Amino acid sequence: MTVLEQIQPKFSATFPRLASGKYVHLIMLRHSQSFPVFQTDGILNTARTQAGLKNSEKISRLVMFKRKQTTPERLAGRELLRSLEITTANAEDKDKYCEYSSEKACKKCPDCIIYGFAIGNSGSERSKVYSDSAFSLSSYEQAHRSFTFNAPFEGGTMSEGGEMRSSINEQDHILPEITFPTVETLRDCTYEGFLYVLGNLLRTRRYGAQESRTGTMKNHLVGIAFCDGEIFSNLHFTQAIYDALKADINAPISDILIKANTVANDLLNLEPVRKTKLVFGSDLEELVSEVNALYQSETELKEVITTLSEQTKIYASTFGALKNNKKGKK
Repeated sequence: MTVLEQIQPKFSATFPRLASGKYVHLIMLRHSQSFPVFQTDGILNTARTQAGLKNSEKISRLVMFKRKQTTPERLAGRELLRSLEITTANAEDKDKYCEYSSEKACKKCPDCIIYGFAIGNSGSERSKVYSDSAFSLSSYEQAHRSFTFNAPFEGGTMSEGGEMRSSINEQDHILPEITFPTVETLRDCTYEGFLYVLGNLLRTRRYGAQESRTGTMKNHLVGIAFCDGEIFSNLHFTQAIYDALKADINAPISDILIKANTVANDLLNLEPVRKTKLVFGSDLEELVSEVNALYQSETELKEVITTLSEQTKIYASTFGALKNNKKGKK
């Protein structure tokens, strides 16, 4: 039996109206591979926090706000839905048309139902993906660098025809190989919805501003925990790993993953929740391989996402924003 076959019974067959206490926690390390920019008003987002749970020293950390995490993953999923013809950007196809974050959202596709929406008087749907701000493992001083950049003429120089261009600027960037420990949680999701969200997580490569030129990151799964409630926060997880690594917080990602595995299991044992299934180590590696294989097979992927689309349509017409529309037509 594959790992995916083992976990499938842990999920509901449909999206429930009321909370059923089924949480799936994706525990991971987000690891920068280039120079991401997570900023507000032109400066990198930072927060002053305690270094570790035991180390009470205060340090400044880079912050990756929740929307900086889920928005790129959500857009990757929407791209997939269009490629499989589950949704479309063609406004004339009213049954499949869905416009992101607007009154023209379809309110029934996997993106709308799983990630939620709030559209004024047109209705709302609470997200089934729970996320929160992530904090860098290392300090702000160690994790960023300021770069100057310019805007040359087409010839590649700063002067042309005797005219000198002075468009030189400076901006802070996050350095490569900076780690952001993170927990992303699915609540009351179907098996197909889990595959969709996990696929978005594994397939998303760019985060933050200027993503067409930089911002590459890799999401390393540490483990998956099936529980009946929420677990530790991103900051708590980060501080616990900081204590475990001690002075070696800039260790290779392979070493940090080993420590994070131990830390995550230790923290889970302290949580007041029932753990119905834990997927770590070799089981996790096998699960990721199975998910990768599924996404490489157009036939299998289409089947999964089509099933998911039917589930979200049923939910939308039974409990969601489309329920009111259906009543109004009677």
